[in-house]
Amino acid sequence: MDDLAGFLRTRRSRVDPAAVGIPTDSRRRVAGLRREEVAHLSGVSVDYYVRLEQGRATQPSEQVLDALARVLDLDATEREHLHRLARQRRRTKTPGGRVRPELLRVLDLVADAPALIMNHRLDVLAGNRLAGLLLGRPMPGPNIARHLFLEEAERGLYADWDNCTLDVVGHLRLAAGKFPDDPHLASLIGELAMGSERFRRLWARADVRARTHGRKVYRHPLIGLLELHQENFSLPDESGIELLVLSAPPGSPAEDGLRLLAGLGADTGDARPPVVARTRE
Repeated sequence: MDDLAGFLRTRRSRVDPAAVGIPTDSRRRVAGLRREEVAHLSGVSVDYYVRLEQGRATQPSEQVLDALARVLDLDATEREHLHRLARQRRRTKTPGGRVRPELLRVLDLVADAPALIMNHRLDVLAGNRLAGLLLGRPMPGPNIARHLFLEEAERGLYADWDNCTLDVVGHLRLAAGKFPDDPHLASLIGELAMGSERFRRLWARADVRARTHGRKVYRHPLIGLLELHQENFSLPDESGIELLVLSAPPGSPAEDGLRLLAGLGADTGDARPPVVARTRE
């Protein structure tokens, strides 16, 4: 699903030659750096770097990877991804989809903010009452990537749809590098590529993103605009499972909006949908 060769090629094409001291003129036809330029700046032979981009080289050393990361101006997330791709001979076992009862109890304690439990494929495995009301779905909920790219009627829910798509594709790229043998992830990526031109274009860029926190804006059909803050809590057990909490600043319009959302659920008799986990191996 993902490989070192493709990642190196896309990162090389981003680098401005002038930024690394290479003069350019109108005759230059290459976007970014040439292979031999990356090799020279990294201190490796041209032949070895060419074999890396062709997927024919043996596993590169940590020193070589660090040098490439420096020349290609990789950020911390991209650097980690580069090292992970280079180590893919040592496969990371694809995790199952089981959610521990103790984690469900933690989710159950979050009463005043939408909260979700998601896996590395962005399947919503469980969610609290407000999460179901926000997404307009019973919990367990949808796959967020499929919800975002393939369900046209749902796009209006995401006020910043373009940036959300960048986050989702960047997340799935990271997941593909970490769990390259996951058939469900491969199937999802194929489905998204077949059904969405934007997904195909973004996937080809090979960008990676680790979204740990930040602004998330929803346009709820009944409540209106909800500007929330998302915190991602990754479990330390390499399961790929995250707890996401969407909070509102005290006294903000978004806090009032969440109260209205909770009230709408109560008005429709939806006093407290159960928090249950979806299992998918």
